[in-house]
Amino acid sequence: MEVQVNWLAVLLATASSMVVGSIWYAKPVFGNMWIKLAKVDEKKMQGNDSYKALGIALVASFVTAYVLAHVSYLSNQFFHDSFFKDAVSTAFWVGLGFSATTLVTHYAFEQKAAALTWLNVGNRMTTILVMGLIIGWLKP
Repeated sequence: MEVQVNWLAVLLATASSMVVGSIWYAKPVFGNMWIKLAKVDEKKMQGNDSYKALGIALVASFVTAYVLAHVSYLSNQFFHDSFFKDAVSTAFWVGLGFSATTLVTHYAFEQKAAALTWLNVGNRMTTILVMGLIIGWLKP
């Protein structure tokens, strides 16, 4: 079987992660809380380190979007529901099973604040669900 991936959907899903992150971590939304809980140095955040972090986030988001599109196609081939439903369902389970559990585990060992853990889990779940909506909407 050849897996079909809509590259436009992958690119838009990648871009959506940056939009979701920009809104989620905006100071009036959760940004001030995140800065405090994560103990982020705001001065360093404005330098080259922020560009490096954004570049890494963009590449990671592209990989996430591609894998989600790939797995959504496989899910649809198995379940034979609408592609949209299978993509969103896949996004939920992938987000919960891989992203959320990984963050919770790492933050527990790193002794991070529970509020920071759930703030970032919420961001990851929202990001991946939005990606799933886009990928499902723009089926291959």
